[in-house]
Amino acid sequence: MLSIAWSTLRTRSLSFAGTFVALALGTALMAALGQLLASSVFSPDRAPQRYAAAPVVVVPDERIAVKSWYGESSAPLAEPRGLAPELVARLPGAVVDRIFPARLDGGPSAVGRPWSATRTAPQRLSAGRAPTRGDEIVVTPGARVGQRVQVVTAAGSRKYLVVGLASASPQPTVFFTDEQAARLSPRIDALVLWRPVAEVRAALGSATTLGGAAGSGGTAAPGSVRPGEPAVSSRVKVLTGQDRALLDPTREADDQARNNTNTIAGIAAGFAGFIAIFVVSSTFAFAVRQRQREFALLRTIGATAGQVRRMVYGEALLIAIVASALGALIGPLGAEPILDRLSSLGMAPAWLVPSTTSVPSYVAFATGVLVAVLGVVVAARRAGRVRPAEALREAAVEPRAMTIGRWIAGGGLLATAVISMTVNAISDPDGATNNKTFMPIVMLLIAAVGLLAPVFVRPVTTLLAAPLAHLRGAGALVVAAGAGASTRRTAAVAAPVLVTVALAATLLGAAAMTDATKTAMQTAPIRADYLVLPTGVAGLDRQLVDRLRAVHGADVTTVTPTSLYTLEGAGTQLIKRPAEAVNPAALATALSVPVTAGSLAELRDDTIAVSPTWELSLGQRVTLWQADGSRATLKVVALLGAGSAVDSYVTPAHALSTLPSAAYVKLRPGASATEVRQALERATDGHNARAVSKDAWAVTATDRRTSASRLGLLAVLGIMLSYTVIALVNTLLMAAPDRAGEHGALRLLGATKAQVLRYVVAEALLVVAVGVVLAAVATGLGLLGLYAALAQLSGPAAIDVPWQPVTGVIGLCIVLAVLAAVLPASRIKGVAIPRA
Repeated sequence: MLSIAWSTLRTRSLSFAGTFVALALGTALMAALGQLLASSVFSPDRAPQRYAAAPVVVVPDERIAVKSWYGESSAPLAEPRGLAPELVARLPGAVVDRIFPARLDGGPSAVGRPWSATRTAPQRLSAGRAPTRGDEIVVTPGARVGQRVQVVTAAGSRKYLVVGLASASPQPTVFFTDEQAARLSPRIDALVLWRPVAEVRAALGSATTLGGAAGSGGTAAPGSVRPGEPAVSSRVKVLTGQDRALLDPTREADDQARNNTNTIAGIAAGFAGFIAIFVVSSTFAFAVRQRQREFALLRTIGATAGQVRRMVYGEALLIAIVASALGALIGPLGAEPILDRLSSLGMAPAWLVPSTTSVPSYVAFATGVLVAVLGVVVAARRAGRVRPAEALREAAVEPRAMTIGRWIAGGGLLATAVISMTVNAISDPDGATNNKTFMPIVMLLIAAVGLLAPVFVRPVTTLLAAPLAHLRGAGALVVAAGAGASTRRTAAVAAPVLVTVALAATLLGAAAMTDATKTAMQTAPIRADYLVLPTGVAGLDRQLVDRLRAVHGADVTTVTPTSLYTLEGAGTQLIKRPAEAVNPAALATALSVPVTAGSLAELRDDTIAVSPTWELSLGQRVTLWQADGSRATLKVVALLGAGSAVDSYVTPAHALSTLPSAAYVKLRPGASATEVRQALERATDGHNARAVSKDAWAVTATDRRTSASRLGLLAVLGIMLSYTVIALVNTLLMAAPDRAGEHGALRLLGATKAQVLRYVVAEALLVVAVGVVLAAVATGLGLLGLYAALAQLSGPAAIDVPWQPVTGVIGLCIVLAVLAAVLPASRIKGVAIPRA
């Protein structure tokens, strides 16, 4: 049977060419994505930047540890505490480094540091001199020597004279004199030394963190505490070598970029496997239908059902082995271009080193072969069921559109998807919006609609072809009859359109709906007329807040983000929870907060308002730890509604040194909106902040969220759509030989070549339209399930599909379908004898 399989492949090379290309591309894509994943996981961390020239750095071990009956749970502190000042005396000659928000008015986000810290990067003067007075600064590029500039710090805005320019650094920096830096930020963030690490450890004595590799920092072991009591470590870490990179300003962004890369590679690889199985299974199912008489003849001359099945498996294996080997060889070549593209979009670190491991190629090869075998299982079983008597049939008419197995498979997948969506929407609506939960359901829906497609082909074709009945001639009748007479063939050709359009519409539509819901949850509670927001990562400085509160005719409420730590999981796990510190007296003026029990009016320094995720009841007392690790016991005085955009509210006493992230401004009765707006603009001038109306802020918030979330989706779709269009062209080319006799018959009946080509174009357009309708069904079901989940979070949400990219995808399908149908048909000469 293998020799027959090889002969079949040679004689039907055109039919299997698309399968070969699709499988080779799929394997290459999986190898490239595997190489990308290996590059992200195994690439070494970026070399130290901030302390590149400092061999030893002493920093506080900023952790909170809580004992429980199960053991100890710890987490990093959200509020840095700094090093004890007495350590400076124990390490003479150390550079005292302080890092705090300091930004030129209108300039990029930056930090302030003492001038002595320039040795740590290192940085050199490129112009001017070092600062010697409290009102002098040196900046990295962004100003000129001799210029007086406004510098905004946590205390407020003040003019400084630029006396020098320093070479570029990993982060824009404003250098002050050491004395001025100490006044602006008393906290000591690091001590930098050029001494042997053993000498440093000896000088620090018992304050040094124990454990870890020689010359590196480890995790401090807090002192003995009773269960439930916190231990905020007062020990320090001594960092050398690569461990110094832990202190770099880009560390968090680098980790996030790595995570983005891993997520995109994982999602794209999952879709690649799904589409590969879809393409291979549909292609071989279509090929089996085309070769039904051929299999019947083999059965007539003595071939058993098992031999026919093995022949189909043999064909699949021959294609898979060669195509997968080719894909595994060329796949790694695509890893670097994909990595470069993701880096340009900000979705991957630019410093990642491309991996040279061959493991992804081996895995991709094995996966490609496995995908081919899995994809051909149903087709092989169908081929084995062909009876010898079918060789005597003279009419190639499909006996029925659906088999029992196809009904069961399609209905089962559809039921699984619908039940999963329903359960997620009811039990975990927030988790239902996560891509890792939503995307598998999308795959199930597309597969289900693809399997059930023959059921809908005839009624959909009749509906779509109805307007053509008013045209002159028999063209419309022939087009509709040709598509409806072979529902399986039409469904097979429409399947790639279904996958391509449904993927684009569902994923982009889901992203748009989720973004809109999150924005609505964020904007709906706001009663304020204006918002004052920082233009960088630092918050609103204290001087600005005082100026805002002095604005006549307006009530100003600030919101300060902070963190709280709770012991959960049966008292075994320390969890960091986000919170907002607000003035309870002014909160109701600025925000409309959903409260299901209790009252926010009772919010005081010893009370808290919590969301349902805390699983607490009204009046219950909860022991928690603040951002700096200090313990507090608060009473629950209000339970927030499920639609609350905030996890908990506390008073400003719990915000510690964190700056407000926003100020809400509500006009008083009779106040002039124009005068208040002008007063806000004057107050924010020179403070790196802006005043915007609520409506303008909602628009910009939506745009930022939409732009960020769609970048990753577009990257995935760009990879996937290049794959699915091959499936479309492949299926149309496979269908072309079946139509040759029909087209030849039309020529013999008197149709001109132009008329035949118009018929072919119309039929291709009709099949694409069927695929688009089926995609609309899958998209509608997916977005309806997402709508149910989002409605649990914020009420009814608009079902939004970004039509511009989806229309572009549909247009691409139309162009490819027309070309793939017209090119084979253009060779018909009119002498072909139609098959009976």
